[in-house]
Amino acid sequence: MLGLSRREFLLGSAGTLSAFAAGGFAARQAQAAEHALTLSSLDHGILPDTVTKAMMSFAAYGPPPVLRLKQGQKTAIEVTNALDEASVVHWHGLRIANRMDGVPYLTQNPIETGQAFRYEFTPPDAGTFWYHPHCNTLEQIARGMTGMLIVEDGEDPGFDKDLPLNIRDFRLGSDGQFIDFYKPRNAARGGTLGTVSTVNWQVEPDFELEAGSLVRLRLAVTDLTRVGTYAVEGAQALVIALDSNPLPSPVPAADITLAPGQRADIALRVPDGEAADVRLVRRKSGGDKVLARFRPAGASARRDLRELKPLNPNPVPEADLNNAEVLDFVFGWSPEGNAPRPSICGSLGYTFWSINRIAWTGDAPGPLDPLATLKQGKSYILRLRNESPNAHPIHLHGVSFRLLNSNKRKLPPLVTDTALLLKEETMDVALVADNPGDWAFHCHVIEHQKTGLTGFLRIEG
Repeated sequence: MLGLSRREFLLGSAGTLSAFAAGGFAARQAQAAEHALTLSSLDHGILPDTVTKAMMSFAAYGPPPVLRLKQGQKTAIEVTNALDEASVVHWHGLRIANRMDGVPYLTQNPIETGQAFRYEFTPPDAGTFWYHPHCNTLEQIARGMTGMLIVEDGEDPGFDKDLPLNIRDFRLGSDGQFIDFYKPRNAARGGTLGTVSTVNWQVEPDFELEAGSLVRLRLAVTDLTRVGTYAVEGAQALVIALDSNPLPSPVPAADITLAPGQRADIALRVPDGEAADVRLVRRKSGGDKVLARFRPAGASARRDLRELKPLNPNPVPEADLNNAEVLDFVFGWSPEGNAPRPSICGSLGYTFWSINRIAWTGDAPGPLDPLATLKQGKSYILRLRNESPNAHPIHLHGVSFRLLNSNKRKLPPLVTDTALLLKEETMDVALVADNPGDWAFHCHVIEHQKTGLTGFLRIEG
């Protein structure tokens, strides 16, 4: 934390403080950022023959841009807030310095209207990530503010094309305008589903791909609520990574369960013939929902999936399970009397959920107490117990963890940052507390997050 006290950091401007630490604010401002985002309101067409009013994006002209970074290379992203409300930007899944994590008051002050903040970090991991606001979170995400972030591998695995797919719903009426973003009754249960499913802000888009080529499909579920099961049909397709981390061995791209915040990388071998119908679908009991189509075009490149190089594992430290301390976390109902506090970052006005019977009462200045304090460099097993009949994708900022076991199912030994807890499931995950700071720990069903199912873990050096 640059040797600053927590009080100094929260009361000062994080951008200004980091600039002085690097040798002067003026000198830092003179360096151009590699990327620039402008938080903006706009009107944009989602449904045919309509224009949806008062959407929000990270650009003034349309959907949020895909940011592409290099593994191990420092980047700078200049964020300017042109909204009529405060915001911040969180880089979901990136293990970066705490002061760049983008959580209001926990890591930085909100970026208010007309202000700018410069995020600087070096991504240690390659893979598929995404970015979104962590202030006024439900409404800003509901209006469109979810973008994809790609950290490119140091070694090219050999794809012909890389195609990011931002999967999310909008809550729109038949006139193409927003309807209520949530219903309190649903927020106290599984959450409020969207009405219009999109990929890259489009309803059932067609992507033309070179016949016979190898394409890396990067799926990111950036939805507020929906847990879905996805598949690629009509072609050879293998899942090669989940939540930015390579699988030990590829598996068929069928029946992939992804919750809000989760990602899947799929190696697609485009068919040779132009008549082939390749589809990304979400499973539904009444018939699969087609989300996107991929159409072969031109002469076949005659590629083979066996030509691809395996992805290199990310440098995530392995926990010492024999000497790991076990920490228990219960996700469930909220005790009575925990009312949300007013906040510049908004409140839904309800408190339905809690972690360890402690409900997060809103994004506001401290004092803030962690759910647990971890020692830097030490191994831990987090025992995650869901006492509710609803699913909770539990996301931990700043640190990746490995799935160990569950009382409901056999878990693959995957490394992730977002674990889906099923109804009344208890899951053990392991991590090394290698990244100091205060790290948000919450459900990524945003109605749950904003009605109490949020806290943070402190890692002390």
